[in-house]
Amino acid sequence: MSKRAVLEVIALDIEDAVAAQAGGADRLELVTEMAADGLTPSAATVAGIRAAVDIDLRVMLRLADGFAAGDVARLLRVVEEMRAAGADQFVLGFLGTDGGVDLAAVERVAGALEGCRWTFHRAIDRAADRDALRKQLADLPGLDTYLTAGAASGVDEGLPTLLAEYGRRDEPGYGQTLLVGGGLRLDHVPPLLAAGLHAFHIGGAARPQGWRGPVSEGAVKEWRRVLDGAAG
Repeated sequence: MSKRAVLEVIALDIEDAVAAQAGGADRLELVTEMAADGLTPSAATVAGIRAAVDIDLRVMLRLADGFAAGDVARLLRVVEEMRAAGADQFVLGFLGTDGGVDLAAVERVAGALEGCRWTFHRAIDRAADRDALRKQLADLPGLDTYLTAGAASGVDEGLPTLLAEYGRRDEPGYGQTLLVGGGLRLDHVPPLLAAGLHAFHIGGAARPQGWRGPVSEGAVKEWRRVLDGAAG
């Protein structure tokens, strides 16, 4: 029997979080400002969602659009605020102007997380050298997941990269879970599951009305059904 596939859903507020959990999500990514591809939500929102659902939450640590870390001292204060609000898992990822990982910023923020589990997000899909990034981050505490489409444009183009990287999972820097997201559609799921990948991330796919509308419990249930059916 294959292990149950993980489904992570983006939530902007309590309504989203409750619908996603009811639909069968295993984890939420908490963000605000999707026009900027997802920024750090307020501590009040995080605390409210933490009180409303009992599934895992990962909170975005991102202050502005783009992949620059910006004010790292402020990011460290945000970490304290989020942990005080009940957050114990996070999402982050910073690149320098050369397209390489901003290792100094990532190390400082990861250090402030004090072993909390975290995802390096789709900044990897914009990196100049994915392999170099992974090897530089290989030993950072808490890093257990890469959120990636395999390519900046999405899963359609990135599928071969995802499969190749999964095939290297026993190598240093490649042991983290590949959380597939970014232009992900239901028809991508069966071949990914068949190859052994088992973690999936959706945002707009859970919102039939677009980002102006809420997460649909029914849409999440459909993803859960396909994930469970394909994995069975």
